[in-house]
Amino acid sequence: MSQPSAPIFSAARQRAQRDRFARLPADADFLAPIIAETLIDRLAMVTRRFERTLLIGAHDAALIAHLRQTGTALTIVEAGPRLAAATGAIPVEADAIDLPFASFDLILWPGGLDAVNDVPGALVRLRALLAPDGLLLGTFVGDGSLPRLRRAVMTDGVRSIARLHPQIDLAAIGNLLQRVGFALPVVDVEALTVRYADLFALVRDLRAAGLTSRLDPAPPPLTRDEVARIAIAYIAGADPDARIDEQFRLVHFSGWAPHPGQPQPARRGSATASLTEALKPKS
Repeated sequence: MSQPSAPIFSAARQRAQRDRFARLPADADFLAPIIAETLIDRLAMVTRRFERTLLIGAHDAALIAHLRQTGTALTIVEAGPRLAAATGAIPVEADAIDLPFASFDLILWPGGLDAVNDVPGALVRLRALLAPDGLLLGTFVGDGSLPRLRRAVMTDGVRSIARLHPQIDLAAIGNLLQRVGFALPVVDVEALTVRYADLFALVRDLRAAGLTSRLDPAPPPLTRDEVARIAIAYIAGADPDARIDEQFRLVHFSGWAPHPGQPQPARRGSATASLTEALKPKS
């Protein structure tokens, strides 16, 4: 019998990061409104009404308010116990949700799939939670993000230790959605460029967005000399205005719980489908 693999991410660090949202100003996380706007826009493509919605993550009060205004019966799950208590969410991690099968018509996951220990298991759970013809719609920070930071932490004089999360690419998530039983999976990427004056401005944004390291075990802290070397390497090649372009690649994904009335997908690789068409409900 094979032994379970060691976790990549620390649940305790995950909870601490999530609870930090409860202490920060509402506008501290610049990514949250961008992701929320995308999810709302894509939901607007769907003409059907979702009576029961599950939201994974209680950090975006504006998104919660929008969903409640639609009249859907909203259930929220949240890994951070303090944030869950402050928002009335169920305190549970995304890959451990234990709710009745087929109890939701819509599941929204605005960030976090990239830091789940058991990604296939989490998606299997969500597939089971959806009623037939229910929709999963989500976003995460994916492969190719933070290229300048990744190069800077490998500069000479810095210990060669894993400090940044592994990243999930488009092909992997698309194949995985199909493997775990989602119909009509669609995955696409939005490249977001942000300009920074220095490393420390980027780190502040990463902390506010809950994107700092959750690796388990935690890597040893950087020394002052290593921080200085990384900071110098990060601003190398800055533009004339002394700013650096950093990139966040937002991977948007969707999939439907199978239903007999849905169109059947074409042979793999034989065609492409637009997101607008994929989000349309059955006739």
